Amino acid sequence: MFATKESLKRRTGPFGIGRLSYLQSLVNEFQDTESQDSKLQILANLANFAYDPINYDYFRQLNIIDLFLDCLEECDDRIVEFAIGGLCNLVNDKLNQQIILSNEGIYHLSACLSRVDYNPNHKCYVDIFKVQELKT
Repeated sequence: MFATKESLKRRTGPFGIGRLSYLQSLVNEFQDTESQDSKLQILANLANFAYDPINYDYFRQLNIIDLFLDCLEECDDRIVEFAIGGLCNLVNDKLNQQIILSNEGIYHLSACLSRVDYNPNHKCYVDIFKVQELKT
């Protein structure tokens, strides 16, 4: 179920942290931590937030799409997998598509195809490569 701005305000309450602030804190923690397990958990949380279109503006504002793209070059296959999942959740939006394409997202995803644990049924590859077809 997708959230609305009204439901976010209602759930947050007058003294709670807003969605933008919360996502910013996740990004900061991801960038500051040395723990791979923490990075993995934070990236998984961000990928889950990427599912809801209400967060797309926040993701663009905080450059989380770029963070996902950067993570495609990580050595840890689990990090790469969650980054792919986050991109998959974001790619249905036209602005997000443009960001992914303009930042060589197709190239980076193509490089992931040669990884040992590549799953050819991963829906993200299908979605993102469809975007590339629409561009050409």
